[in-house]
Amino acid sequence: MHFIWEIFMGFALQTGNWLGLGLVFFLCLGAALWSAAAAATHRGSGPRERGHRRHLSLHRHRERGKEGQVLHRSKRGWVWNQFFVIEEYTGPDPVLVGRLHSDVDSGDGNIKYILSGEGAGTIFVIDDKTGNIHATKTLDREEQAQYTLTAQAVNRETNKPLEPPSEFIVKVQDINDNPPEFLHGPYYGRVAEMSNVGTSVIKVTATDADDPTYGNSARLVYSILQGQPYFSVEPQTGIIRTALPNMDREARQEYDVVIQAKDMGGHMGGLSGTTQVKITLTDVNDNPPKFAQGVYAMAVSEDKVPGEEVGRLKARDPDLAENGLVDYRILEGDGMNLFEITKDSETQEAVIKLKKPVDFETKRSYTLKVEASNPHVDPRFTAWGPYKDTTIVKISVEDADEPPTFIAPGYNFEVEENAAAGTLVGRVHAKDTDIMNNPIRYMILRYTDLEEFFTINTEDGIIKTTRPLDREAQAWHNISVSAAEIGGHHQDAKVRVNIKVKDVNDNAPEFATQNEVLVCENVSPGKLIETVSATDKDEMAHRQHFHFSLAPEVANNHSFSLKDNRDSTASIFVIRKGFSRMSQDVYHLPIEINDNGVPPMSSTNTLIIRVCSCDSKDTILSCNVEPFILSAGLSTGALIAILACIVILLAIVVLFVALRRQKKEPLIVFEEEDIRENIITYDDEGGGEEDTEAFDIATLQNPDGANGFLPRKDIKPELQYPMRPGLRPIGNSVDVDDFIKTRISDADNDPTAPPYDSIQIYGYEGRGSIAGSLSSLESVTTDSDLDYDYLQSWGPRFKKLADLYGTKDSADDNS
Repeated sequence: MHFIWEIFMGFALQTGNWLGLGLVFFLCLGAALWSAAAAATHRGSGPRERGHRRHLSLHRHRERGKEGQVLHRSKRGWVWNQFFVIEEYTGPDPVLVGRLHSDVDSGDGNIKYILSGEGAGTIFVIDDKTGNIHATKTLDREEQAQYTLTAQAVNRETNKPLEPPSEFIVKVQDINDNPPEFLHGPYYGRVAEMSNVGTSVIKVTATDADDPTYGNSARLVYSILQGQPYFSVEPQTGIIRTALPNMDREARQEYDVVIQAKDMGGHMGGLSGTTQVKITLTDVNDNPPKFAQGVYAMAVSEDKVPGEEVGRLKARDPDLAENGLVDYRILEGDGMNLFEITKDSETQEAVIKLKKPVDFETKRSYTLKVEASNPHVDPRFTAWGPYKDTTIVKISVEDADEPPTFIAPGYNFEVEENAAAGTLVGRVHAKDTDIMNNPIRYMILRYTDLEEFFTINTEDGIIKTTRPLDREAQAWHNISVSAAEIGGHHQDAKVRVNIKVKDVNDNAPEFATQNEVLVCENVSPGKLIETVSATDKDEMAHRQHFHFSLAPEVANNHSFSLKDNRDSTASIFVIRKGFSRMSQDVYHLPIEINDNGVPPMSSTNTLIIRVCSCDSKDTILSCNVEPFILSAGLSTGALIAILACIVILLAIVVLFVALRRQKKEPLIVFEEEDIRENIITYDDEGGGEEDTEAFDIATLQNPDGANGFLPRKDIKPELQYPMRPGLRPIGNSVDVDDFIKTRISDADNDPTAPPYDSIQIYGYEGRGSIAGSLSSLESVTTDSDLDYDYLQSWGPRFKKLADLYGTKDSADDNS
C-alpha cells in the first residue's frame, strides 16, 4: 500500500490542479476500502492465500516438507497496470511518474533498480536506489500516446536479478492543447437560386488532434460567424443549408460565409478554428425576356437589295447560358412578306433583313409585331407568368436616286437584210421612277456593237441601221442599250436588245459538193454516173426547191444527159458508148440551178467528169495519163527512185556547205603559225632598258614588223588611219614605261590591231622597282663604246651601276 500511495501522490503533485487532487482523493478512498477488505480476507485465509495478494512487497515464503526440507519460492512483490503522465508539463522540475519498491529491499542499499524500454534513459530516468521514476522531457500525446517500459531489481554488487523483470505502460494523459482545423478549406459551394429553405449546400469538416476518448477535448461544435441570415450550419455535422427563400442570383450571386468549429463541446475555454466558404448561386430560368422599348423605329432605302440588314433589336434576359437564350419571330404586320427576322447567335440580337425590294413611290412605311421568347422554360416557374414579350417595329422606306427602269426586261426586233441605211429597227423605252422624273438619255454600249451596225436616238430610244445587213454573214445582232438620267447621279440601267436579220433571197444555189465524177472508158450508154444536189446560203424553207438543167451551150452534147428528179436533185447519165483517155480524159459539164425564191435566183455550176481506166468488173484502175506519154521511156517507179537519189545528193551537199560555214576560222591570217602559241626563250638577262644588243627592241615596239602586216579577218578596214597627232616614233633610248603605255593606247584605238582576245605581254617591272642588279653577262665580256655617264642622273637606285661603269671609264681615261 505504501508503493501505491507514493505513485498516486506523485501523480497528484505533477498535475498541479484540482482535477488531479480530486482524482487522488477518490483513488485513496478506493485503496482504503480495498485494504480493509483485504485485511478481512487475510484474517480468514491461510499463508498461501496471503501470498497471492496484489500490491504487496516481495518476500520469501518458506514451506517445510514432511521430512523437514526447506523449499524456497520467489514471488513478485508488486503488480500494477499502468502509469499516467500529463502532457505538455512545463514545470521547473522533472515530473515524478511513480516509485518502484521491492519487498526484498531492506533499505540497506544492496538493491539496484533498473529501467529499460521506450524512452528509458532519455525521457524516463529511475533512481536506482529509491526506485523513483521521473520524466525529464515535455511529452506530447499527439506525437506518442504511451511508452512501454520494463523494471527489474538486481543485486547492486553482483547485478544478479533478485526477481523476474516486470513490464508496465506509461500513458501520456491528454490535455486540450490542439485547436480544431479545417484541412480542406477554403470551401466552394454552389446552390441553385430560388431554392427552398434548408437546401443542402456543402458539408465542412474539421479535425482535432486531441484524444477523442478522453474528456471533451476533441468534441467539436460548428457555428456560423458570417453569412447570416442567408445560410445556417448544423452544429454536429457541419452541413451548410439555405436559410432564406427565393434568393435571386440576378440580385446577388456570391456569398462569403465563415464557419467556426469549437472543441470542448462548444463550452467556454474551448479552442476553435475557422474556414472560409464561398457560395455561388447558380442560374435557373426565372426571368422572361424583356424588350427595352415598346416601339422601335427603323429605316431602309429603296435601293437596298434582298438580304441586306435593315436593323437590330434585342430583348434582355438576365439569365445565363441556355436559360438566357431568346428566339424571335414576326407575329403580324403589313411587312411580313417584305421583311424577315433572324438571330445573331453571338449577341442574341434580332436582325431584321430585307426579303423583297421595297419601293418608296409605292409604299413608304411598314409595321411589324415582333415576339421574343425563351426556348427553354423551367416548369417550376411557369406559374410566374409567360416567358415572352412583344414589341412593335416601324420601318420607313427612304427615297433613293434609282436608275431608270426599262418598260420591258428585254427587246426583240427584226430587220430585213440588205435594207437601206437608216431603216427603223425598233424603240426601247425607259422611265425615271423617282419623284423628280428626270429625262432619259439612251446609248448603245459600243463593246456590244463593235462594227457600229446600229445607232440610237439619245432622246427617244429609236434604233436604226447604219448600213445594209447581210443575214448570211450574221443572222443575229445582240446589243445592249443603257439608259441614264440627265442630271442624275450617273446611274444607268441596261437592257438586252436582240435584232434578227430577216432573210432575203439574194444568194444563188450551188452544188452541195464539189467532187469529181469518175467514169470508165468502157461505160455503157444510159448508165447513171452521178446524182447532184444543191444548197443555198439563204434561209432554207420547207417549200424551197431547186430546178436543174444543162446550160444552153451543152444542151445538145452527145456525151451526157441530165434528168431533174423534182426533189431538189438531178441525175447525170451517159448517152454514148465508150470514151478514150488518149483523146480526152476530162469533161466539163455546166449545169444551171434555179431556186423558187422571191426574186428567183439561178447559177451555173460545172460538173467535172474524169475518164478512168477500169477492168472488166468496172473497177477503176487508174485515172492518170503519164503511162501513155512515157511508154517509150522509164516507168514511174524508176523516175521516183531517180528523183529520190537526186534529192539525197542535194541534201548532202547543202549539209556539207552549212558545216563549212559554221566552222570557226582564225580572225588573223598568219603566214606560218600563230605567234600567240609560241614560247620564245631568251637566256640573256639583259642590261636593262639601255641594252639593245641582246635582242631587237624594234620587234617589241611593233610585233607586226617581224612578219609583215597582219590584217584582221573579223573587220575590213576601209581606210588607213593616220598616226594621231602628238605621236612620234619611239627611239631605243626612251623609258620602257612610256613605251608600253603608248603601245597600249595604239592597240586600243587601231582597228587593224590584233583581235580583242589577243594577249600582249611586256616584261617591265615598272617605276620604283627594287631590283638590285641589272648587269648583262654579254655586255661585260665584250668591248663596248657605250657611254654610261647618264647613270649618274638616274638616282640612288642606279648609283652602284654608275659607280661601276663610270669609275672604270674614268680610270681608263686617266691611264
